[in-house]
Amino acid sequence: MKAFTTRRTLTVALSTTALGLAMPAFAADEPQNAAQAPQSDVSADAPEETGAIIVTARRRSETLQSTPVAITAVNTAMLEAKAAVNIGDLQGAAPGLLITQQNSGAQAANISIRGLTYADIEKSQTPTVGVLVDGVVIGTNTGQLQDAFDIAQLEVLRGPQGTLFGANTIGGVISIQRSKPTMEPGIKAEATYARFGTFAAKAIANYGNGESWGVKAWYFHNESDGFYRNVTRNVSAGWSNAENYGASLLFKPTGSGFEAQLTVAQVEQEFDPVVSNITNSSEVFCGFIPTRECNRNSTTDLYTTFGDAASSNYKAPEATLELNYDAGAVKLTSITGWRKSTEAQTQDFDGSSADLYYVDRRQHYEQWSQEIRAAGEAFDGFDYVVGGFYFKSKYDLTQWSRVFGFSPTTPPTLFDRNAQHVVGETESYAFFGDFNWALNETVRLSFGGRWSHDSKQLFNGFAGGKLIDPNNVQRSQFVPVGTGNADFSKFTPKVGIDWRPNNDVMVYASWSRGYRSGGFSPRAATAQTASTPFQPETVDSYEVGAKFSGLDNRLEVNIAGFVSDYKDMQQNLTLPGGPTGNQTVTGNVAGGALIKGIELDGSLRITDNLRLTGSLAVLDSKFRNFVANGVFGTAIVPFDYSANRLIYAPDFTASLGAEYTQPTSFGDISANLGWRHISPYDQQLSAASLTPTTVGGNVTRVTVNGNDPRVRTTTQDLVDASLTFNFDLNNTKAYFRVFGRNLANERTSTHAFTVAGLWSFAMALEPRTYGATIGFKY
Repeated sequence: MKAFTTRRTLTVALSTTALGLAMPAFAADEPQNAAQAPQSDVSADAPEETGAIIVTARRRSETLQSTPVAITAVNTAMLEAKAAVNIGDLQGAAPGLLITQQNSGAQAANISIRGLTYADIEKSQTPTVGVLVDGVVIGTNTGQLQDAFDIAQLEVLRGPQGTLFGANTIGGVISIQRSKPTMEPGIKAEATYARFGTFAAKAIANYGNGESWGVKAWYFHNESDGFYRNVTRNVSAGWSNAENYGASLLFKPTGSGFEAQLTVAQVEQEFDPVVSNITNSSEVFCGFIPTRECNRNSTTDLYTTFGDAASSNYKAPEATLELNYDAGAVKLTSITGWRKSTEAQTQDFDGSSADLYYVDRRQHYEQWSQEIRAAGEAFDGFDYVVGGFYFKSKYDLTQWSRVFGFSPTTPPTLFDRNAQHVVGETESYAFFGDFNWALNETVRLSFGGRWSHDSKQLFNGFAGGKLIDPNNVQRSQFVPVGTGNADFSKFTPKVGIDWRPNNDVMVYASWSRGYRSGGFSPRAATAQTASTPFQPETVDSYEVGAKFSGLDNRLEVNIAGFVSDYKDMQQNLTLPGGPTGNQTVTGNVAGGALIKGIELDGSLRITDNLRLTGSLAVLDSKFRNFVANGVFGTAIVPFDYSANRLIYAPDFTASLGAEYTQPTSFGDISANLGWRHISPYDQQLSAASLTPTTVGGNVTRVTVNGNDPRVRTTTQDLVDASLTFNFDLNNTKAYFRVFGRNLANERTSTHAFTVAGLWSFAMALEPRTYGATIGFKY
């Protein structure tokens, strides 16, 4: 009887999509000092120190030190030296950058730049940091955690980048450029073995006529047994198996000024979406699970798990066609992108040995994008980039939930007769322009803007007491809860000025506005909330900075200070209503937030063989009058979150790195040592405790006393090192590398959630790992 009553209570308390449950009240090393522009050389040698770093942050080829934008560039050699698996290994390497994995979705990342993030995997919700691969934006948080493989250069742009990169880049942009076909015969292959049964193999092959055409093919395999231990089933947990393969064709008719590149690729992943149980005695689930599984810490205990077996299967094909034509006075560019993904994921969200909350999620997503740009010089000292952009996406999600089933052998698809089905569509288009005007030899004015229009649609329905065949899901099988259709438009300008008194110094100041589109709540459970859109949010960013070079370009130091005025924040709110009695909806908080910071990064080449890099970021962030409606008992009253910390916003981050290369009779030996410091930060807007204000015996307001301490990380000091032996063997180069990551064995969470007084779960940072790589290239 108790289980039946509790099951009814949970059904009322929980919405059915995964992160609705997970959110109660709310939901790089520095580049080589003289690296060349992104190269397509399959040999991926460390670039020679013969020129400035070339970046394309402003859709132009510019040197890093002459670009009036806070930007960090990372090249192939640096990723290889770190033995990076995915872009998450760059966390803390660039000022103010956090990248953590969320295994509630495939390739899902929580990315924060300058304290701006939105940790939600639902595909109707848009990121705050844009991730682009070969100029094509990834429209959702899932898919953003890209493999650190076959990358020519990665650029981290800090601050709103709406003018050139679109609506959902209020925090910044991570732009990834793959290597181009070399048009020459060549191959690179390597194999890696590391701790936790990790094995990786990768190969890149190039061929062409050396002048007008070339083709590149690649294959990457990575597998691991996982670093968790499930003591209930006595097995390793967190296993993964991934494949990434594709090909690229480059066509450049000699003397024509025309270039075409077609790239097709596919990612396939299977993994164990394990979660760690951090439920405590104040939460309902502790009454139903063994004592040893309650009140566990959120550091060392994370690596011991208890949940039932689960798995995720993900396939994501993609295609990109880039066309360039240089007509002399103007350069024309067209980038067409297509991405599709299919996901089928089961997950034991309660993370305990009892069968309390287990889900089965099936998703399909597809996006098309088209960008056309023209760039050139209108007259001497005045250059421009203008263009248009179109984007369209569609997705559907069906989720079956086994709530207090106590029947782990019964699939959720057979247990749940009230499965949820969500269908969403987005159509966007924009026009933009970015201009530089040299007022004289030392002063330049930069200005531009983007007009964006977004159309959003969402259908939300439940099965209404019927079993739904997962192999034959139709929208008509679901009883509609509500539908929404809304349009949003915004103009986002940017103005900046820079002064270069000499070739070694640039000082700049800018103001820009970032815009994140509105939409509909995928977890809304009433006709009113499902049809009511949340509105766009904006960030006004004021920035001043300086870039210095000295000692014959052996020293580079960049500093930036900024103030970000965050308005109309989109946050998840829990309200009563709907068939389950409780619903999580997205709404706007008028109070907003103020974020201030100082960033510094630089490099020093002490000798031809020794180079040092470093960065730091100091962040001061706070909510302003953050008051939103929430549920207290059975009443809806204002909740004041003003005292809470912003999520994924550490007060201080820093990094130091050293690279030393020693020539030898057989080639050279290269040693790399890196340290990244990240101060504690919160991972969920939650409640440590509540203080109600009563008038006449009625609660009129509730003050939230900070975030739950279980969602706060510890201080992280991440130490990485590698030693590479490079051998010159006539026309072939071979190498052997030993490496270690997180050598100080820091243990903390990378993602943690509390669930409305019911239970809490987390995911863990990879502990100390080490391994070896052997490879060759010619």
